[in-house]
Amino acid sequence: MKSLNIVILAAGKGTRMYSEKPKVLHTLAGRPLVQHVIETANTLSPGVSCVVYGHGGEQVPQTLADIVTCFVMQEPQLGTGHAVQQALPLLADDSTTLVLYGDVPLIQANTLHKLLMHPFALNLLTLHMEHPTGYGRIVREQGGKVTAIVEEKDASAELRAIKEVNTGILAAPTGLLRQWLSALKNDNAQGEYYLTDIVAMAVAQGVQVQTAHPTHDWEVLGVNSKQQLAELERLWQHVQAHHLLAQGVTLADPARVDIRGKLTCGRDVEIDIGCIFEGNVHLDHRVRVGAYSIIRESKIESGTHIAPFSLIDHAEVGNDCVIGPYARLRPGTKLHNEVHVGNFVEIKNSEIAAQSKANHLSYIGDSTVGSRVNIGAGTITCNYDGVNKHRTVIGDDAFIGSDTQLVAPVTVGHGATIGAGSTITRDAPAGELTLSRGKQTTITGWQRPKKKPR
Repeated sequence: MKSLNIVILAAGKGTRMYSEKPKVLHTLAGRPLVQHVIETANTLSPGVSCVVYGHGGEQVPQTLADIVTCFVMQEPQLGTGHAVQQALPLLADDSTTLVLYGDVPLIQANTLHKLLMHPFALNLLTLHMEHPTGYGRIVREQGGKVTAIVEEKDASAELRAIKEVNTGILAAPTGLLRQWLSALKNDNAQGEYYLTDIVAMAVAQGVQVQTAHPTHDWEVLGVNSKQQLAELERLWQHVQAHHLLAQGVTLADPARVDIRGKLTCGRDVEIDIGCIFEGNVHLDHRVRVGAYSIIRESKIESGTHIAPFSLIDHAEVGNDCVIGPYARLRPGTKLHNEVHVGNFVEIKNSEIAAQSKANHLSYIGDSTVGSRVNIGAGTITCNYDGVNKHRTVIGDDAFIGSDTQLVAPVTVGHGATIGAGSTITRDAPAGELTLSRGKQTTITGWQRPKKKPR
């Protein structure tokens, strides 16, 4: 089998986006349009994968530097044929080259596999459209053989009536592609070098022209405006929601869930309205996610209930926990089984062992908390001295009274009790009551100030 090259055309200006950002860097489902294409292309294990960029200067290679190693600049932009020419010096003749588009983000791998089934032919991805305005038409002779692609701007009324259109995505033997591209001319309405003109050259040489069709029509939808981007976003979210439903996930409303990455779910998972999932998120069996919660790059174990309006970011949550409402788990949080984190509790870079609770209005940062610990309302771990972060350690079975400040570095021993309203600056011994309070005083006869008459 021939080795595979992939050339992704990403040089377009995107005038109708009305943005200084290159069109291919606008996001769909939380990732740049072109990143969707790159990730799908990488599933084909290409030998060379090259992004051709232009408008926006170095923004494209800078944004994609971690996932792409090959970039070629097209300057000036003289059409799709000219764009592919820029990548040719990097491609071996004894390979197959697949051409994709950075603003057509939802192309799927199984469709591309169909396109690559004939390595010695010119392979075109085509689509039948009821209203093909704006697309190049596939011209066939009476027996059905493809003879040319004609761009709409150059098409006669008869050709414009054709409903089979060119998607622009194609695969060809690299040696032949090099030969055809070198012969392109720009004598057309736009004065550009059309990649589609290679079809007539292939036909003239007797090279077989094969066509394949996408599994889903939406795979070849492109983005040229913010309206199209918004429409494609909703379409893709609809597709992902129905994949979840097919796997047995309960969605309160499939139209009101956003998946901006990869969401995997166990059995009997329930997701309420308005939830957002970013990056890689796993929800294990029987997890329930309350309305308008956001979960980012996190793993939630079985039986856990996340109440509405909770934010979980780069965290690990164990079995049968209760989170929220209005809880925030920041990066580095690890909760063991049966932990309760209540309303307006924030946890950062901390590990909390099984069956511990922080149910109200507390901040726990840079801490190690043991099992069966009760953290009262208004507790704060004072972990930052203005320069460095320090750690708080709380032993098993400790009880932290409400409105306590634990000034790190500090350790609260096993079974210790901290009296409400205390500021703890030294280690609290195991099994003892530790508190720090000023003496309560009552001033008899004191009167509140009164407003002076005007």
